[in-house]
Amino acid sequence: MEPIIAELQSQFGVEQIVPQAGRDGIPTAWIPRSMILDVLRYLKSVDKPYRMLFDLTAIDERTRRHRRGQPAGDFTVVYHLLSFERNEDIRLKAALEGEEPEVPSATGIWASANWYEREIWDMFGIRFEGHPHLRRILMPRDWKGHPLRKEHPARATEMGPFTMPEEVHDYREKILQFDPEEWGMVRRKGESDLMFLNLGPQHPGTHGPFRIILQLDGEEIVDMVLDIGFHHRAAEKMCERQSWHTFVPYTDRIDYLAGVQNEFSYVQSVELLAGIRVPDRAKVIRILMAELFRIISHLVWYGTFAQDLGAMSPVFYMFNDRERALDIVQAVTGARMHPGWFRIGGVAQDLPQGWDRQFRDFVKYLRPHLDEYDGMVLKNRIFKARTQGIGQYTIDEAIDWGVTGPGLRAAGLEWDFRKQRPYSGYDQFQFDIPTGKNGDCYDRSVIHVEEMRQSLWIIEQCVDNMPEGPYKSTDSGSVPAIKEKTMQDIETLIHHFLGVSWGPVVPPGEAITQVEAPKGCNAYYLISDGNTAAYRARIRTPSFPHLQMIPLFSRGLLVSDLLAILGSIDFVMGDVDR
Repeated sequence: MEPIIAELQSQFGVEQIVPQAGRDGIPTAWIPRSMILDVLRYLKSVDKPYRMLFDLTAIDERTRRHRRGQPAGDFTVVYHLLSFERNEDIRLKAALEGEEPEVPSATGIWASANWYEREIWDMFGIRFEGHPHLRRILMPRDWKGHPLRKEHPARATEMGPFTMPEEVHDYREKILQFDPEEWGMVRRKGESDLMFLNLGPQHPGTHGPFRIILQLDGEEIVDMVLDIGFHHRAAEKMCERQSWHTFVPYTDRIDYLAGVQNEFSYVQSVELLAGIRVPDRAKVIRILMAELFRIISHLVWYGTFAQDLGAMSPVFYMFNDRERALDIVQAVTGARMHPGWFRIGGVAQDLPQGWDRQFRDFVKYLRPHLDEYDGMVLKNRIFKARTQGIGQYTIDEAIDWGVTGPGLRAAGLEWDFRKQRPYSGYDQFQFDIPTGKNGDCYDRSVIHVEEMRQSLWIIEQCVDNMPEGPYKSTDSGSVPAIKEKTMQDIETLIHHFLGVSWGPVVPPGEAITQVEAPKGCNAYYLISDGNTAAYRARIRTPSFPHLQMIPLFSRGLLVSDLLAILGSIDFVMGDVDR
């Protein structure tokens, strides 16, 4: 038994804390609904505490077949906590019964629980007692049903034809109007009227369909309400209807600027469930392409952030550099932004002839240009004036709100999943983890830029030390056969056809893997019921918790400062809404 589970049993009773084994090695335990808050508070205050609510989600258990050793229940809420001091996670589960179950809200323990609990209510219909404002967050306010319940339709063929009568249109226009009193806001401050301003959902500063309702006293921000969900495409629902193999291209549309970085966590979680060993060459190829896409994503951030603050030239230079990188992606994968190229067990194809020269030329080109951009942007006194001391938060605030990636490192915590929990062979590479001190817009900018230099260093090491061997595993029936061999014998062709069309049958179990994506930690929590598709697919993205933190460090600033804050966070709405 894991030490932390034994400690919980000693504190709360052996009968109350029931351990569960998992494929990912994360300590997991079932706890009674009545003890949820007590256990969460204990874990947050214990020696070497679990300070971050890394994720909070739910499972509809009503049609699941393989639940041996688990308590009966219609739904399960799942709390995933992270301890930086221990470099360890813990997963807590509570079984719930009934059509409309209730659990106590954890918003009094973690501020970040607010949006997670609203999402669970929206998707599953589980209510959270004591939540300050429990209402839909991704679906429209008048939506009927809860989409991640198993009975909710998933395809257009399961629904009637779409209609929008005039009275429905007028009603939906009306419910979109903002009511300050509904959110506990006042319309007057002393003798002055406060102004309410819509920023978005179509505004270049919001970097996607995202609405912010600002409460203003002149140009000063008093408070704000964030409205998301305009980009929601039901990625988790789709994963439960696609085979393990055919869902790979869908992952690219989550953080649609990060390409194969989205695929990384998904395929590793499937490999954990299926017990697949990935060849060394495939591991290094994955790192090579993932770091290239880290640079691609950061270049988009760099140019658009400078443009948000009034500098026009950088976005043209950096998008030109991005095109050079996308040319390499196209040469390797055949696609550009959304390659869908990682495979369960490896990658789709081996590297093409001349790949090493392309990467060497790109590294040689980009290094001096990054130095040139420093003088154009980071050392520009106007840029500094707009970003230094703006949008600051501390390490403790970042952890409480679930911040990971460059945003956490900018506050001063040297934490990177590639170093702390090396995956795919990252422990074989040399690179540094840049950190900041102030946690402001400027430090977040410096971290992003330095990460590009570190990625170039990693790419160089991949090119110099690429192992020989296969690019995809051949030791499991869960891996589609290598394409070249399908033309040699009928058995291999049949195996490949079934693996791609129907998908492999993955043994029952659950697993999560965490990767250091460009915007923070990305993770896929997958549950298999012994079928050809995921029973439950939870996509934990970094932008979702990052976005809900915006009001904390924006109050008291100006509208122009808010645009600097939005740009510095480096979020993308596909990553938020999924």
